[in-house]
Amino acid sequence: MSMFTGIVQGIGIVTALENEGSVWTFTIELPSTDNLNRGASVSINGACLTATEIQGNNACFDVIPETLQRTNLQTLAVGSRVNVERSLKMGDELGGHLLSGHIMGMAVIHEIAPQGDGVDMKLGIQSGLTKYIHEKGYIGLNGASLTIGEVTGSEFNIHLIPETLRLTTFGTSKIGDHVNLEIDSMTQTIVATVERIMKQEN
Repeated sequence: MSMFTGIVQGIGIVTALENEGSVWTFTIELPSTDNLNRGASVSINGACLTATEIQGNNACFDVIPETLQRTNLQTLAVGSRVNVERSLKMGDELGGHLLSGHIMGMAVIHEIAPQGDGVDMKLGIQSGLTKYIHEKGYIGLNGASLTIGEVTGSEFNIHLIPETLRLTTFGTSKIGDHVNLEIDSMTQTIVATVERIMKQEN
């Protein structure tokens, strides 16, 4: 299984899109295709996709209906910007936290407020995901590893530093945008274990 760090390496641009059938094919100009081979895994807005063809700095990715339904890839068009991270290789430094590229759902940006040189953002999520959202916990948003701030009901805050705004699509995000969300596997395991224990006790 491919793994990612949530440290976005740069922004890619959709240069072509074929969406005639159920499987969509995206051609994306990547920040770099050095040592990228066919079959390699790349995180596009946090979703783990497989490179099917490489020409210069462009790579093609096929996206199946289930992934389109669950992610914001369905909203992309030619010219759209996406967060890009190449998968980890053995011995690579781990800078963020481990992500698998399996998106659980989407969050919606409710508020964007400048805070010094950075930005505070409030996002809302569907109720089924709130049990995974805890202050100071990690979360993957559009492939970026971020720390959760204050949590209220089905909303949570994140703080974006200038470097994150520069390297990712968050610098041009707007209220109402849908953001791909991945909960790290350790949080999922802890929540599932606690739920199981509570059921046994009742």
